[in-house]
Amino acid sequence: MPKDPQTELESGPRHVAIIMDGNGRWAQARGRPRLFGHHAGARRVREVVEACPGLGIKYLTVFAFSTENWKRTQVEVAGLMNLFRRYIIKETRTLADNGIRVRFIGDRVRLDSKLIELMDSLEEETKNNDLVHLTVALNYGGRDEVARATKRLARDVAEGRLKPEEVDEETLPKYLDTRVLPDPDLVIRTSGEARISNFLLWQSAYSEYEFIDTLWPDFTAAELARLCQNYGTRDRRFGAVLA
Repeated sequence: MPKDPQTELESGPRHVAIIMDGNGRWAQARGRPRLFGHHAGARRVREVVEACPGLGIKYLTVFAFSTENWKRTQVEVAGLMNLFRRYIIKETRTLADNGIRVRFIGDRVRLDSKLIELMDSLEEETKNNDLVHLTVALNYGGRDEVARATKRLARDVAEGRLKPEEVDEETLPKYLDTRVLPDPDLVIRTSGEARISNFLLWQSAYSEYEFIDTLWPDFTAAELARLCQNYGTRDRRFGAVLA
């Protein structure tokens, strides 16, 4: 008996987070500089975002640049920052017109003022959209996020806005960069690496993971659909025992 497409959508992940890995290796395998792979990877983001509504994905979070990525060569870092600026300028109208709401998470302190201005503008331009919520993690690290959240929480305690006995595991998420987002149901990492690289450490405590060999510039909407289908076959017990 054929499966009901609506049932498949409902059993799929509502929030998918992706560690977009393998851009540099993809370029090097073709004899091109690493930035060539990053540009190819940026184009792939559009295809994945466009596929989300048809797969029942309401929230998509992508890991674009980590707090550790500053250790890369100055040429690559500068090229990535230029790519982010160009991507925002190029895609703002398309994202706004197609119902995509964009948010950025991460520490903006080290980012240049022009990029921050563009990020703020894109968030403002798309703030009323609700078809897909695209969150871009830029200068983001899970440990850094928790540390920054803890500082804000400690400040509220010190200033009397929060009592120490009121602090529990429901409190800290309200101080995280992702406080308005649901936790990810499915986290995907491309390129064959099997680690989470400091991504959404708190939020992904009960996420399902898929580590795949595909390099990010080769990742397709069809592969995303397959992974969402796999997700629908898993029993998510959250520590309990199902009868």
